[in-house]
Amino acid sequence: MSQEANEPIHNITDVPLGDALSERYLSYALSTIMSRSLPDVRDGLKPVHRRLLYAMYQLQLKPQNAPKKSARVVGDVIGKFHPHGDQAVYDALVRLAQDFAVRYPLIDGQGNFGSIDGDNAAAMRYTEARLTAVAIRLMEGIDENAVDFRSTYDGEDSEPTVLPSNFPNLLANGATGIAVGMATNIPPHNVCEICDALIMMLDKDVTADDLVTCVKGPDFPTGGILVEEPENIREAYATGRGSFRVRAKWEKEDLKQGQYQIVITEIPYQVQKAKLVEKIADLIVTRKIPMLDDVRDESAEDVRLVLVPKSRNIEAELLMEALFRHTDLETRASLNMNVLDQGVTPRVMPLKDVLQCWLNHRQDVLVRRSHYRLEKVNLRLEILDGYLIVYLNIDEVIRIIREEDEPKQELMKTFELTDNQAEAVLNMRLRSLRKLEEMELRKEYDQLVSERKKLEKILKSETEQWKVIRGDIEELKVEFTKDQNLGARRTLIGKAPAPMAVDLDEAMIEKEAITVICSSKGWIRAMKGHGINPDEVKYKEGDRGQFALEAYTTDKLLVMASNGRFYTIGCDKLPPGRGFGEPIRLMIDVPNEVDLINLSLYQADKKMIVSRSDGRGFVVEAKDVLAQTKSGKNVLSVDGKDEAYLCKPIDENHDMVASVGENRKVLIFPIDEIPVMTRGKGVILQRYKDGGVVDIKTFNAEEGLSYRYGKGDRILEDTTAWVGRRAQAGRMAPNGFPRNNKFD
Repeated sequence: MSQEANEPIHNITDVPLGDALSERYLSYALSTIMSRSLPDVRDGLKPVHRRLLYAMYQLQLKPQNAPKKSARVVGDVIGKFHPHGDQAVYDALVRLAQDFAVRYPLIDGQGNFGSIDGDNAAAMRYTEARLTAVAIRLMEGIDENAVDFRSTYDGEDSEPTVLPSNFPNLLANGATGIAVGMATNIPPHNVCEICDALIMMLDKDVTADDLVTCVKGPDFPTGGILVEEPENIREAYATGRGSFRVRAKWEKEDLKQGQYQIVITEIPYQVQKAKLVEKIADLIVTRKIPMLDDVRDESAEDVRLVLVPKSRNIEAELLMEALFRHTDLETRASLNMNVLDQGVTPRVMPLKDVLQCWLNHRQDVLVRRSHYRLEKVNLRLEILDGYLIVYLNIDEVIRIIREEDEPKQELMKTFELTDNQAEAVLNMRLRSLRKLEEMELRKEYDQLVSERKKLEKILKSETEQWKVIRGDIEELKVEFTKDQNLGARRTLIGKAPAPMAVDLDEAMIEKEAITVICSSKGWIRAMKGHGINPDEVKYKEGDRGQFALEAYTTDKLLVMASNGRFYTIGCDKLPPGRGFGEPIRLMIDVPNEVDLINLSLYQADKKMIVSRSDGRGFVVEAKDVLAQTKSGKNVLSVDGKDEAYLCKPIDENHDMVASVGENRKVLIFPIDEIPVMTRGKGVILQRYKDGGVVDIKTFNAEEGLSYRYGKGDRILEDTTAWVGRRAQAGRMAPNGFPRNNKFD
């Protein structure tokens, strides 16, 4: 080995590996947070965007000038300010020009800058760009010492640390970014609403509740409907963290013969339309949404997605609810206002702090610009004083300049001019002498004196400063209000949708009116329409009608059998009304020796009384008897000679129960005395020495108890004699009570 290889290595520092990694990772994290991923709260820009706009400003790419190739802009950015990949810089430029990605575009792009379908922009050599009027507002005063500058990465030039930002860009256009250990996600907002909030803050001390009356929620460039709860919106702005539920905007278009189609005109923010259509088509193919027949993209400049339902009887709201759940027609836009405070400290700010930081920045910019302008005004006034002296002594001034060896010193000595005044006189061109008219000089002088007084007043009074800032904000609002495309809110504020249980299988069933007919021997059928008289329906020889219910094909039937079990049948599964129907026992597994006690419609919010033949029973909720299999659900326990005997629905306004037994004794008691159970034997409703229960009826005490009397009904208004406690024997039925011991 050579001598050099054997030489000892110096400057070795013994550092624990954990400390070394922590230090280096912290440096990397801080660099990522401050120089790449998080926006500055003052101008709402990341360094790459700020450098892009400043480079375009230096290239004089103003709205009134012709655009230049994007490649030229990108070249200037990466050459002077941002030593990163050209594609990354171009992607940032493209996003600032996309009106579907940015609420108020900062770059006016000429050429293909991508589409809402997710198409990429054309290469930078094909597209052109220039600044928009909004971007010029961000730059306003940048040449007037409004902000600090720092050296660029190579030290050959300088760049602004922040833009003057005469536009609340952070909230208006939003920002997204992922740093190390933290991220930011700020949706765009309406600038007119932001101006209202800023003016409110200048007028009084505000709270989060006050600000929400102005800033009602995000305003996305792609529109849509905001359906978040108001209290959640308030909480998000009060803390700086939250999320907003956004849905697509849709409408129902009626077609011929009762047909219709659904047209989606606006989709949620940052959802690619092409992928959305692809997802919906996939749901149709896989039959995950069987109620949808087709989807078509008929978009031109505006979004127009056409959804064709399978049937005209499918409810449009139900179909859209299913699509909201399975596709990006509904999304959540998160809010995480994690920004750089003064360009240094990352922290999550509530809405009030974000607005206050922007106001403070505007005050700093105003003071710095006023100082800068005051210096320029004083310098010009000094020059004008010199010009006025020259005007009065023009011949002597010409003689001195022509004849004296040191004209500057001689002018200063003769007319008591300052160095700046003498220099200005000597630098005048001969053609400028004709402009030295006293009236014009005096007019400019008076205007500058007035401006100086105004500037001095602003610099001395903070109240005056806030007046100027308020005027700028009001001017900004007026300017954007005139342009409906920029000032009007695009994202509508809607109500939060009520929870809806969407059963896709049920939704596929056409909702058609039917009358369910069931005979005493258990033959069931569904006849189309309502208002059918069951007595006029034909039955098999020796059979007769027992149950008749008006329903719809989307309903479910509850069947109670004497074995105490409940069975469930979908009305769409019933045989048609032609013929005599089919035996109900083919649809449910009911033993032959078991009788059918009751047939009723399933209503999830309803309750019913079930009773055994011995008079024991309880109240059960309909949702607790819904069976999932053909074998039914065991609800009422029966044993020995006892069996399930009664099942009666309970109306919401009913507060009393009337029970009658084989002994013709009637007992009336409050319905609250019957417990609500899911299964079991129940409690004694009415006590019998011999026999059992025949009928039960619920009613409202104020309306009285009604029962059959001849061909009509009789109402027993005074029920005092029969009112008692549950499990008593009761009293004999009133005169005229039906001989079959049944109320109906």
